Amino acid sequence: MKKYLFIFLAVCLSLPCAGQLTVEECYRLAMDNYPLVRRYGLINMSEGYDLSNASKAYLPQFSLSGRATYQTDVTSVPISIPGYEIPSLSKDQYQLLAEVSQSIWDGGAARASKEAVMAQGDVDRAQFEVDMYAVRERIDNLFFGILLLDEQIRLNDLYLEDLQVSYDRIASYMANGVANQSDLDAVRVEQLGAGQNGVQLESNRRAYLNMLSAFIGEYLDEGTWLVKPEVLDEPAIRPAYDRPEMGLYDAQQRQIDAQRLSIRASNMPNLGVFLQGGYGKPGLNMFQDKFKVYAMGGVRLSWNFGNFYTRRNNLLKIESGIRQIAVQRDTFLFNNDLQQQQLDAQYRQYRKMMADDDEIIRMRSNIVRASDAKLENGIISVTDLMRDKISEQNARVNKAVHEIELLQTIYGIKNLTNNR
Repeated sequence: MKKYLFIFLAVCLSLPCAGQLTVEECYRLAMDNYPLVRRYGLINMSEGYDLSNASKAYLPQFSLSGRATYQTDVTSVPISIPGYEIPSLSKDQYQLLAEVSQSIWDGGAARASKEAVMAQGDVDRAQFEVDMYAVRERIDNLFFGILLLDEQIRLNDLYLEDLQVSYDRIASYMANGVANQSDLDAVRVEQLGAGQNGVQLESNRRAYLNMLSAFIGEYLDEGTWLVKPEVLDEPAIRPAYDRPEMGLYDAQQRQIDAQRLSIRASNMPNLGVFLQGGYGKPGLNMFQDKFKVYAMGGVRLSWNFGNFYTRRNNLLKIESGIRQIAVQRDTFLFNNDLQQQQLDAQYRQYRKMMADDDEIIRMRSNIVRASDAKLENGIISVTDLMRDKISEQNARVNKAVHEIELLQTIYGIKNLTNNR
């Protein structure tokens, strides 16, 4: 029997755990389920394709071109030799040309292209982290909102039980001629109001659960129990250097550095070798006016000096971008610090209010007990007793609200500093 009893107790104790859910677990599930997660894989795929393209800059390049022209005049030899006719070119000419070229040095353009691709990938991934981090705040709002509703539902149920005890007692007073119907109606009205409040609280909880379920990708029934975190030590106020936004600013800085590298590469000469094969009329020998196959190879040097015209402005534009990133970083840290100061003030406010909540509830309970005694002695009316009971209930609800708001404030500060 002891063995079966032990097994029964173990099963009973394990049942509530099946529906338990912590806020940290909600974070993890939301990060796996949120539709934006699929974008991370697409970012890596796109970066891989672009890097592959940039790596092919040093592969041999093939081109094919052709043309047919007619011109009003052609080159001729301005001399006359008796007995010999110097041939002249036709005014219609044709050319089909195939070329293979190999870059030897491109001034760093291929390297700059790779750096730009990797920098853009870093920016996209950092922006993804920023967007995903914002999900945590939305999870906090839903999770702690449900905790607050749970506590309000619990207190409302206890209040209904207490009202039922009062109703039964007033009914007995009425049977003994001590109370009348209006006294009983006063209790009944309060019961109906508390019942309506319970229906609204349950409806709100169901709506919050549905939204949280959509975020984490798991069905949450009404029996799901959210684990209330313990009230932690005072959260530390510190700069938000660990926030993903800081990584985004660093990635944007690297992206600008890659742009500077690309500008430098655009002002450098390009050196390569080429081999051409053609078929046309005339060929390389201009004095043979017929179709010929020909070939040509060599070294090619090109240098576009037009980029020097815009080089200075492009570099100044880059410097402006660097300053903009610095301003964005400083602005983010400044606003984050202000938010932390605001939440810290709220934290201290709730701590101070919670220190008085228990005393307020204790005194309100004493007042209700005294009112019960006065009602039995006919000193006060049922309406006065209901007023005192409502005040006691409000004090209990206020304590629950303050405790949940304190927890949400603590997690808000942790969220601002990424202190998880």
